[in-house]
Amino acid sequence: MATLTQRFNRTSGRIFGTVRAEWRELYHRYFGKIRRFEGNAEEICNQIVDELWNGDFYLTSLGHFDFFWMRDFGTTAESLVKTGRKKHVLHTLKWALMHYRKSAGVTTCIDKYGNCFNAPMHAVDSLPWLLHCLHVSGYDLNKSERKFLAHELRKYCKKYLDTTGHLRPIKFAEMRDAVVYDRSAYAVTLIARMAYCVEQLGLQDFPYSLQKYQKELITRYWNGQYFNADRSTNAFSAECALFPFFLGVIEDEALAGATLDYITDNNYDDPFPMIYTKQPGEFTYHWWMTAPFMPEYEGNTLWSWHGMFYLHTLRRFNRPEFKKQRERFAKGMIEQHGTFPEMLNKDGSWYYAPVYRGDPGMVWAGIYVDLARLEHTH
Repeated sequence: MATLTQRFNRTSGRIFGTVRAEWRELYHRYFGKIRRFEGNAEEICNQIVDELWNGDFYLTSLGHFDFFWMRDFGTTAESLVKTGRKKHVLHTLKWALMHYRKSAGVTTCIDKYGNCFNAPMHAVDSLPWLLHCLHVSGYDLNKSERKFLAHELRKYCKKYLDTTGHLRPIKFAEMRDAVVYDRSAYAVTLIARMAYCVEQLGLQDFPYSLQKYQKELITRYWNGQYFNADRSTNAFSAECALFPFFLGVIEDEALAGATLDYITDNNYDDPFPMIYTKQPGEFTYHWWMTAPFMPEYEGNTLWSWHGMFYLHTLRRFNRPEFKKQRERFAKGMIEQHGTFPEMLNKDGSWYYAPVYRGDPGMVWAGIYVDLARLEHTH
């Protein structure tokens, strides 16, 4: 049970952290500047990653996301380790664990003052991404950190899973946080990855296996071409289609090939990878993250994040279109704008909405640096 001090830290941190994040979002929409970097795509991304390190942790962007976001860092941590930045990754994790313990819980975000908060709400993937980072970085957990994580795993099971270990039909944030899903394939994939990492880290408080969730993905979500977005729709959504392969939860070459064929055949990589979905009307959205405030924010926009997951998956499965798609992404997404954008409009222009502007200099640039490393060693 949280102490009085921990409850105060948790409550005050979530208030101040959230207010500050919202203020920065609005300020940068109208007054922020987008800095351009010189060089080719790899050089631009290396500069961005270096500037995102602030001495304590990796910022999420060079725009309004000037704080730690567990999900964004989680997707990038392994690439940062592989590109010579392991020391900074370990320092970031030590810093994050310290503040999570102070607030008695894992949240989506931590600001530079140590305020832990959720944006836009509690998320099903925060703890899975933390455990993923600890595993891929080789982090050496001490006794008190293990005790904290054991408590968080028990809380997680009670909050998100039913008595059989399946995801409960409740509302929570995840990667595509504008959407209200009915147990998305992405969420199941992250639980599968967590089950694997729990075993690798020698933790004892998650009783379900990786194989349980692999079977669920195949039997409940696979439609012959890709993994359905969730239990209620067979629509395509990039993160749900790609993450089972990107995280190595599903390694079947035939399934990966069918998904990548679908993406190519339906031009999800046009004008460059990758469009979130071409079926935005099939989903239910949180009202504050759609028109008129943020139209098509996670609809038919081009997301650099998913471009990265797509390109890495193409390369892992030796797809012939990899080289062409990497060059299109490098030129259209990175070099055209001189930064690593959060996302762009479907015509490749910068995303602007009444209350939001796409952010520049995303930490996901680290994934591109890793992709370039792989190409140099090929």
